[in-house]
Parts: sequence; C-alpha cells; structure tokens
Amino acid sequence: QVQVVESGGDLVQAGGSLRLSCAASGSISSISAMGWYRQAPGKQRELVAIITRGGSTNYADSVKGRFTISRDSAKNTVYLQMNSLKPEDTALYYCNVRVITTGYIEFSYWGQGTQVTVSS
Repeated sequence: QVQVVESGGDLVQAGGSLRLSCAASGSISSISAMGWYRQAPGKQRELVAIITRGGSTNYADSVKGRFTISRDSAKNTVYLQMNSLKPEDTALYYCNVRVITTGYIEFSYWGQGTQVTVSS
C-alpha cells in the first residue's frame, strides 16, 4: 500500500504565494509520475501540473508562468510553488502518485487534499 500526504495549503491574499508539498511512502517500487490536481466547489477535478519520472512537466494553461512543479526523487516528494495567486485558484488541491509495480502494472494513489483559499 502507498500513502500520499499533502501539506502547505492555507489562506492567502491575491498576488501572494504558497508552496504545496506531497510525500509518498509505503510499498513504492517505481514512480512513473507525480502530479497536482484541484477541485473547486461545483466543478470537476482538473489537472494543475504533472512531472514524470524523466523530469518532463505539463501545466494547465491557467497556471502556466505562475506555478512550478518540482520533485525530490530520493524522498518521493513533489512540490508545487504557486506565485501570483488569484481568487480563481481557490480549491482543494490533491496530489496524485502513479506507481509501477515490478509486473509493469500502474496504480494511481491520491492524497486527502489540502485547501488553498485566495482572498481578493
């Protein structure tokens, strides 16, 4: 089993910054990708940013130039640096970890979420 724990969510004013962290632990053979998703009230969960094992990154258009995803592979940890925050960034942010087993089967694990609230 794999545990995923996020931290760093907070209440911040528009224009401010936050750094989210996500640590994965447990029976991890190989991580293929780690990413951040968010879900605002009444909306579907959406991809914010993702980073692959090879270091490739992908961002939602709405956060490009403001958010940066990074990782510490040795610690199975991923970070999301969020700058120039806007009220529309308010959401519950979830970390997702994709693990590949020795049998090349991929499993997806989610954290409980960390709340980011941006006031205007």
